[in-house]
Amino acid sequence: MHQAANLPFERIVHEFAQWRAVPEDERSQAPAWWWGPAFEVLGMHQPMPSDWCSSLGLPNGSAFTSGADVLLETLADQTTVSRASDFLRKKDKAG
Repeated sequence: MHQAANLPFERIVHEFAQWRAVPEDERSQAPAWWWGPAFEVLGMHQPMPSDWCSSLGLPNGSAFTSGADVLLETLADQTTVSRASDFLRKKDKAG
């Protein structure tokens, strides 16, 4: 995979780690902008760097397609799109 193609996926892997670090009851929905980069690597069987595997909760040597599966799973049940301003934590609706 060309390095330039890795950049969007690398960014969302790091965002996923930040997002997952927020307690689930305080966490925003997974951001919709993860769809594109996840779909770009879906079906790629090259191994990801070990730190990316760790960030996604996957064993070392896992393929890009496995990483895409993790990200897409976070989006699968969502019925609304979160706003960029809501990324990482839910905003207080009253404030």
